[in-house]
Amino acid sequence: MVISFFNKPLGYGYDDGINSAIQVCKLLDKNNKKMSEILAELPTTYQSPTMAPYCKDSEKYEVVKNLVKEITNIRENKTKVDDQEIREILTVNGVRFSFDDGSWGLIRASSNKPSLVVVTESPTSEDRKKKIFDFIDNLLQQTGKVGDYDQKI
Repeated sequence: MVISFFNKPLGYGYDDGINSAIQVCKLLDKNNKKMSEILAELPTTYQSPTMAPYCKDSEKYEVVKNLVKEITNIRENKTKVDDQEIREILTVNGVRFSFDDGSWGLIRASSNKPSLVVVTESPTSEDRKKKIFDFIDNLLQQTGKVGDYDQKI
C-alpha cells in the first residue's frame, strides 16, 4: 500500500490513505485514462532501497552534522561527483543533495534505531544511482563510525 502526503489545497500535510484514494480517483476521472496508462507515461527513475548502515545512537547525529559540512564544502569547491557538481543542498532532517540531471542522494540519522538512512535516485541510469551511493558510502567509511548496512545496492 502506498500512502501519500498532500498539502493544501488537496490535504492537510500528513499521510492519509483515504485522501490518497480520493486523489487517485479524481486523477483517473480527470484524465479519462486507466491507471496503467497514467503509470506508463511516468518517466523511469532508478531508486535505491532505503539502506541503513549501523551507527551508534550517541554518534549518528554528529556524523550527519559533519557530513552536512563536508558535502557543503564539496559543493562550494565545485568538486564533481560522477562528472557533475552538486547543485542544491537541503539540510532539513539530514542532508539531501541534488544535481542538474535530477539525481540526488540522502543521508540522515534514523529516528528509531542506531543507524543512518541512505537513499539515492537518478532519472538517468542505474549506474548513476550506484555512483552516487559509492560517493556517499566513501564519505561514511571515512568517518570510521559507520558499520555494516542492512542492505546495499
